[in-house]
Amino acid sequence: MSTGVLVRCDDCSYEESFGSLRAARTALDDHERETDHGLDWYIGGISPGVERAGDDAGVCGRDGCANPDTPLLDRDGAGSTGRGSSE
Repeated sequence: MSTGVLVRCDDCSYEESFGSLRAARTALDDHERETDHGLDWYIGGISPGVERAGDDAGVCGRDGCANPDTPLLDRDGAGSTGRGSSE
């Protein structure tokens, strides 16, 4: 399933569908900045990989939802600052 996002403004007639979260977020930000309107967005579906990453990260907001055994977590790089050990 591909990403499907509807952005809709209740203050005017603006409504547009996007195939990516990034494009929808950019349009939402642009419309809010240009008009000072508050928009809503509705995510109809996302790709399975994005959905799994969100599930593993526990993005639902409930305690205990994260998957500590996920292969998507880079445990070796998580504590790294990107600097060599000599710094």
